[in-house]
Amino acid sequence: VSVEAAGLNFPDLLCVRGEYQFKPPLPFVPGSEGAGVVTALGADVSGVSVDDRVCFNGLSGAFAQEIAISASAVTQIPDSMPFEQAAGLTVVYSTSYYALKQRAGLQSGDTLLVLGAAGGVGLSAVELGTAMGARVIAAASSDEKLAVAAEHGAQAGINYATEDLKNRIKEITEGAGANVIYDPVGGELAEAAFRGIAWEGRHLVIGFASGTIPKLPLNLPLLKGAAAVGVFWGAWTKREPEAHKQNMAELFELFTEGAIQPHVSSTYSLDQFLDAFGEVSGRRAVGKVILTP
Repeated sequence: VSVEAAGLNFPDLLCVRGEYQFKPPLPFVPGSEGAGVVTALGADVSGVSVDDRVCFNGLSGAFAQEIAISASAVTQIPDSMPFEQAAGLTVVYSTSYYALKQRAGLQSGDTLLVLGAAGGVGLSAVELGTAMGARVIAAASSDEKLAVAAEHGAQAGINYATEDLKNRIKEITEGAGANVIYDPVGGELAEAAFRGIAWEGRHLVIGFASGTIPKLPLNLPLLKGAAAVGVFWGAWTKREPEAHKQNMAELFELFTEGAIQPHVSSTYSLDQFLDAFGEVSGRRAVGKVILTP
């Protein structure tokens, strides 16, 4: 595949630092997702053609001009989708859709709290939750980030840098709590959010962008009849490839309908990758950071 754009994700930073749960053998080219044009096929490959516009995902290799990748990791994209948006959809929107649809069973009318709501993965959850009919509460570290989340469908916002997270959840929901909590942040916010969960709520464990894995007191899920639900999208795609394929088809349909629009925070050339990494590691990104050859 000739790479036209590649998305930068937090796990890419962890891979480069040697801190991710999977460690590619050195030396390796970082980059877990991208989009481009198929230029050649291996023997016996079917379902993909030369000149197809595709997105792809894998553990590494996307930050390059070309990548050789398994046909099973490639998905054709709509003609109307720019490569930059396609490169920003594969991992974060697929993760969020799997989390909300399969893991949380999000229903229309549910209240969804999204932590880190202006980051790439958080903003995708805001858009998808809105498209699925939920009332979305965005939580972020600044009013500027909350404004972006509101533009993408959030109906309420909590600035957890200046406001008490648990108390604000209770206020906004009039004491009912959040039915689903989408948590890619971890750290001290995780317990505060869980204390604002609804009866039989689901706390989705997406990741730990804060750098700290929280230790949740187990009396909290007991008292709320609630659950902490792990979301390991990468493993699920390998265990249930047909379900993943169906999810991708539904995501492209939502894009075509205008229900989701992957937000590109900024675009860098490959030789500016250190600046791109700095934007993500410094938590300055709003939406996705994209690299282009």
